[in-house]
Amino acid sequence: MTRRRCPQSARLLLLLLAAALAGAQPGGLYSPGDPLVLLQVDTLERSVLNSSSAWLVEFYASWCGHCVHFAPTWRALAADIQEWSPTVKLGVLDCADIANQKACGDFGITGFPTLKFFKAFSKSPEDGMKVFHPGDSIQNLRQNIITNLEMHKETWPPACPPLEPASEEEIRGFFQTNNVTYLALIFETNDSFVGREVTLDMLQYENVAVRRVLSSEEELVKKYGMTAFPSSFLLINNGTFSRIPVQMEARSFYTHFLRRLPGVTRGPYTPTSMPDTPIDTTSTPRRPADRSKVYMADLESALHYALRVEVARFSVLMGEQLRALKDFVAVLAKYFPGRPFVQNFLRSVDRWLRNVKESRISSSVLELVLTNRKEGRAPAVLSNNVTWVGCQGSKLHFRGYPCSLWTLFHLLTVQATRHRRLSTGPLEVLGAMRGYVRSFFGCRECAQHFEGMAAKSMDKVRSVDQAALWLWSRHNRVNARLAGTETEDPEFPKLQWPPPDLCPACHGVVNRRHVWDEAAVLRFLKAHFSPANIILDYTEPETALVVRRSREAKEGAGEWAMGVGEERGEEEGEERGRNGKGEEEERGRNGKGEEGERGRNGKGEEEERGGNGEEEEEERGGNGEEEKEGEERRPGKPEGAGVGMEVGGLETRGSSGPRKPSIVWMNPKTQELEEDIVDLDSFSDLHYKSKALKAAAMVANKGRRVSKRDTIPLLLADDSHQAFDYAGAWESLRRRGMGSKQLIGALEEDEGDALRRNHWFRMLGVGFSRLDVSLCIVLYFLSSMCLLGMYTFFRMRHRKGRPGFPTA
Repeated sequence: MTRRRCPQSARLLLLLLAAALAGAQPGGLYSPGDPLVLLQVDTLERSVLNSSSAWLVEFYASWCGHCVHFAPTWRALAADIQEWSPTVKLGVLDCADIANQKACGDFGITGFPTLKFFKAFSKSPEDGMKVFHPGDSIQNLRQNIITNLEMHKETWPPACPPLEPASEEEIRGFFQTNNVTYLALIFETNDSFVGREVTLDMLQYENVAVRRVLSSEEELVKKYGMTAFPSSFLLINNGTFSRIPVQMEARSFYTHFLRRLPGVTRGPYTPTSMPDTPIDTTSTPRRPADRSKVYMADLESALHYALRVEVARFSVLMGEQLRALKDFVAVLAKYFPGRPFVQNFLRSVDRWLRNVKESRISSSVLELVLTNRKEGRAPAVLSNNVTWVGCQGSKLHFRGYPCSLWTLFHLLTVQATRHRRLSTGPLEVLGAMRGYVRSFFGCRECAQHFEGMAAKSMDKVRSVDQAALWLWSRHNRVNARLAGTETEDPEFPKLQWPPPDLCPACHGVVNRRHVWDEAAVLRFLKAHFSPANIILDYTEPETALVVRRSREAKEGAGEWAMGVGEERGEEEGEERGRNGKGEEEERGRNGKGEEGERGRNGKGEEEERGGNGEEEEEERGGNGEEEKEGEERRPGKPEGAGVGMEVGGLETRGSSGPRKPSIVWMNPKTQELEEDIVDLDSFSDLHYKSKALKAAAMVANKGRRVSKRDTIPLLLADDSHQAFDYAGAWESLRRRGMGSKQLIGALEEDEGDALRRNHWFRMLGVGFSRLDVSLCIVLYFLSSMCLLGMYTFFRMRHRKGRPGFPTA
């Protein structure tokens, strides 16, 4: 009894079904068992460039919903054309992997998934051509590969047989020039791909050749009596020929028949090889999370990925993209209730963007801004780590960045309701979010869906409360649309949020139908996304951020350009510190009511922030009158300038006296464009040089220049401060509920009247507070008076008791 073989069509169907149902592995959407090449940063160029094969590479992001949806199609395509190797190879590269992000940028990837075709012997990443893939049709993708192959005949893969139509002359002398037993002729119309697909299917098989014949080749069509297309004939080298007996004139039936011919065997070609570099498939340990809380680690990871990864994919920002970035960063700087260092980072980037006058920004310049490679006055650091806690999925390609971005958006809309005085309109936050998603969000299909929702109803929002509810309702619509699809994490189903166990009052029933109580939902949103509900678990400690910030600043010394030419050096900065004239520096700000350091030098002025017309009060040079702080800047209150207290001194603007630099050797042109940002290493400089700088300000008010003779005594200090643990002091003060501004106040205590002391008194008073010096003076005076009294008492007693001399 002979075993009945499974028809080729059934086998192919089972193969495609198995590929479609294959689960994604912990290392990404694809596994080493898939019939494609898993590329990495160190194998991408050496595999794709200068290759004798053509390549079709999918650049994807494991968090991208459309990439997750497209993965079964790409996996099935790889299985379908596996026999086309070594003519064409399929590969994948995960751009969400930190190690691969630069490589994706070098290859010009700005959205996901992106398919790029590289002809054989491609020389550079720019040789890759984008392949558009409408829908998820394997047939369309297969035909796209053939079309791209035929477009590059000058670099034809050596292993690829000819795909152009055969002529009568070629067929007549075929067996004289080719050492094969069989020749299959596929008669078809010009727009048919069947003949070319069968030719590539039989690429790895020997003793058989396939050629396509167009229906316009009248002599051959008449000779073989073709009346329907496609049709096929099999020619044998002994001169005989016959129709190919198949149940259906289709690719799979032709291929199945030809591979079973006597004497037809598979050639020496090897299947698609795997990369030399092993693929890391280890999963990240699960971090326990409370879903009733918001995690700062998720928010800071979203900021890092949005600004340093998504935006950085574009080599040049201009036009609408540049406006979208400015608006998005401005909203972040105004409303994000982050840690002080992160708030300083956002505000420094916002100020820099607002001061940019050019119509375009290169990615290299923006990279310098986003990595803080510059010395200044206040630590401004955003962690480079990506740590998902509340947004961690059961596998790497679930949740993650999209979840954290939704969380960030909800937080910003709720913060706008808490700080209505800062808002410029109900669409301020929503508009910035819409611009960012449209211009930078990597999942392009997701961005199109969001844009469609925004275009329909966003303009109907009339208040900041409605803005928060609009985003909530659209998020639930997205959850409903994606529920049950490949993008849903089975351990975190896409449900309508908030669920009843988090907000029972949000749910109601009317006529046996579920309804939302929007007033209760709004109250829940304001409570859930309030700063009090954000916890710092799994975040990088502030001390570690400051240490790394200091190291990066030192490594990046001299690299900062800021578009003003080369740095002029130390002498120009010192001259600026001694100069009796100050420059007024206009800086765009976003937010109103932001108040900087008060009362040390000057009388406050109010400036309008760029684009919003909001007032900001800063430290001024002038009369020494102390101003009041507004309600938004109470000591110890987490909301300060905008919504968060900025660490360290804010930028100084002198109206009449000289501008007070934080570092004597700072390049003045650099300071005109950027607010100074320093780490803890520069706090000691602030402490021991502040007296000289204040002396310069006082002397300037008297109308004369400051000489070295005036400043050198004030710069004298011992070296013991260098061993002081400023990071430890910072952490200690933070645990006591004091902010960084109090720390700077402790290091740089105001001593305006001390400037009138004599030279030696200033030197002896270094490192002591006014209270310490006053106590010393009082004790010295009392001890002196006591000694004087004792001396007077004993002298008088001695004179009274001394006997007199007799007289003559």
